[in-house]
Amino acid sequence: MSDHSATIAAPKGRRARLDKPARQERILAEMRASATLRVGDLAADLSVSTETIRRDLFELQERGLINRTYGGAVRPLASEPAVTERHRMMVAEREAIAARTVRFIEPQEVIAIGAGATTTHVARRMAAECRNITVITHSFSVATVLAPNPTIEIIMCPGRYNAREGMMVGVETIEFLQNYNVNRAILGVSGITAEGLADAEAPAAWVYKAMMNRAAETIIVTDHSKFDIPSLAIWARVPDIHRLVTDTPPGGALARALQRAQVEVTATSRQAGEGAR
Repeated sequence: MSDHSATIAAPKGRRARLDKPARQERILAEMRASATLRVGDLAADLSVSTETIRRDLFELQERGLINRTYGGAVRPLASEPAVTERHRMMVAEREAIAARTVRFIEPQEVIAIGAGATTTHVARRMAAECRNITVITHSFSVATVLAPNPTIEIIMCPGRYNAREGMMVGVETIEFLQNYNVNRAILGVSGITAEGLADAEAPAAWVYKAMMNRAAETIIVTDHSKFDIPSLAIWARVPDIHRLVTDTPPGGALARALQRAQVEVTATSRQAGEGAR
């Protein structure tokens, strides 16, 4: 069957093979969900040869939709699904991360929260469990889910509105943040590597950096799909952060960088997820 053939009925017990457009759409959907892909995994999942997958990845790279790597592909550095799409991904993992993160928050604290899908999950859990705190945010979704709790004071940052991410960014946002002292900054990432923490949206990255710089403690909340994924704008180095709350503990160079920096790692997938800081 050629790459251009239509989907046909598969023998009983076997998955139908997709035609090339449908197969490449599936690859892009997988990329949106996990950020990094392996040729062998895609070939097995789609019931085609590794050479077919390599040709698909070459064509997708030519269209600017992915970046090929040795043995697979990653998202382009300046690419990430819109926040409305990310809200539908990794829901169980993000809810578990949120439930663990709110345990670090104390009454009367001032919390800065960045934009993003995971941080919105954290904010929703804060609205349910936290009392008598002040939250500074540039995210409309964060402010919206916090609003039902009358004991939480919400301070919304001014700035230039980014409709794709539902957030305020720009010089006004950063200057506004300089007027506050913050107990904890709770921030997400587009990618985290041993080199540092980065975001696909450079204007957002500078807001996150400003929040981090005003905070006594910085908590990074992210699922494992962001591990070892480089992104466009690096806004922090690993030693700049204090805690990482995630669903699965990282490994390799990232784990070693976190350990050297004495970052406290809390992984919801295990009972004892905390290391010394």
